[in-house]
Amino acid sequence: MGAQSALGRRVATDQLLRAALGFLADRVATRLRANERAGRTITVRVRFTGLRSVTRSVTLPWAVSTTLALAELSVDLANAALTDHPGEREITLLAISVSNLVAESTLQLELPLGLGDEPHRPGTAAASARWALDRAVDEVRARFGRDAVGYTAVVFREARGVPDEFRELAEADRDVDR
Repeated sequence: MGAQSALGRRVATDQLLRAALGFLADRVATRLRANERAGRTITVRVRFTGLRSVTRSVTLPWAVSTTLALAELSVDLANAALTDHPGEREITLLAISVSNLVAESTLQLELPLGLGDEPHRPGTAAASARWALDRAVDEVRARFGRDAVGYTAVVFREARGVPDEFRELAEADRDVDR
């Protein structure tokens, strides 16, 4: 299961990677959860100018379906691809795919056995918080539509900045404080 985004010809900045891969991770993770699936292998494809593409992947010992875990792992993989190709600074496409899919089971919290709090491993405190957040976002979107709620970097990326409604609200608050 995957998604990709054509970017035109853009310099690969950390901000661009986080926003674009966050958007893609949100799409893929939402579809995974809707199908009650999670995946162990995350693959990122980065296409440079001249249509040359490179991929990087990681296979985890556990399956993930949370948006933030998928986004963070994808950014790390994209950065690894860019580091391996220092002469390539402009990119034209980013893609994420999740494979090695398994049925997503109910989240089981782990006992604190000194394993550390790996934020991507299901059952840890951090991962269970992410799991709950994603389910809440899914429920709000199911009731009020996909545009009702989202992750900040994704929402602002699509709007290319702060939406006018937020700006007007902030200006109104500032006027009241004076």
